[in-house]
Amino acid sequence: MKTTSLLSTALLGITVAASGGAHAGKVLDSVKAKGQVVCGVNTSAPGFSGTDSKGEWRGLDVDACRAVAAAVLNDASKVKFVPLNPPQRFTALQSGEIDMLARNTTWSLTRDASLGVVFTGINYYDGQGFMVPKKFKVENAKQLKNAEICLQSGTTSEKNVADYFKANGIPYKSVVFDSPEAAHTAFFSGRCQVISTDMSELAGIRAQSPNADDYAILADVISKEPLGPAVRRGDDEWFAIVKWSLFAMQNAEEMGITQGNVDKIKAESKDPNVQRLLGTGEDMGKQLGLDKEWAYRIVKQVGNYGESFDRNMGENSPLKLPRGVNKLWNDGGLMYAPPIR
Repeated sequence: MKTTSLLSTALLGITVAASGGAHAGKVLDSVKAKGQVVCGVNTSAPGFSGTDSKGEWRGLDVDACRAVAAAVLNDASKVKFVPLNPPQRFTALQSGEIDMLARNTTWSLTRDASLGVVFTGINYYDGQGFMVPKKFKVENAKQLKNAEICLQSGTTSEKNVADYFKANGIPYKSVVFDSPEAAHTAFFSGRCQVISTDMSELAGIRAQSPNADDYAILADVISKEPLGPAVRRGDDEWFAIVKWSLFAMQNAEEMGITQGNVDKIKAESKDPNVQRLLGTGEDMGKQLGLDKEWAYRIVKQVGNYGESFDRNMGENSPLKLPRGVNKLWNDGGLMYAPPIR
């Protein structure tokens, strides 16, 4: 009798799984009850997150948060942004203070395996570098012997610099700060001769300087920095929603679907792949515990990945960074989203 009961339970589980539905996880229930996604972001990281002249949050990571709100709450504006410095970010996620972390955070083994968090994807491929005043006439990182280097505590930057200079037998002195703003101020005031962080952040720091032409970003890239959102470990349903919200933006770009043309394509396309993405064909939303237009809302309210990149990091932004390895896979880049099917 017991064997039959166990077998029946197992078969029931298979039947539920085969039905394609998903039950709501605790975080999704909480988000719906609050009516907002609480998202941890950088205090000020040009291109990734920061407030504009009107106090509105803008950035690549901000768009990642808004995409989730569009998918879950039908409204991309229903996000509470919580500015966090590096030492605060994982504690805030672990404690449940925030629902997701989108703070230009590097995906590494230590963080993925030991902090009780899980990364949901990569929204920017980066690498760590160095910026110096041009007056020092430094051409490469191996000329930085005995330099004082401004760094942020609680980041991968500290260890990367230590590893690089140890491997090359070069003495240096680290000067560590709790917040990016403090590190930036110290560098521009001359407290340090060098500042080291991700290349994208260096471009943002320089762009904000009143004397941007006085500083050079060295060509040396000393690390891999795959950046992306993270959620607490243990809620597979919420993990899937945050992950596929990013993938929806990337798939939309690959299909040529933008904020401007999404309604026309939704009404006219006979492509099953497009129909699954935009909710006019096979209902993919139910597998995430969402309705069938979850991805349509992301594209309509936030845009595809390329649009987000362009306005926050690329040609239509103050940073004007080249797309580089952050191009789609079919355009020579690394961005590759699993299919929605």
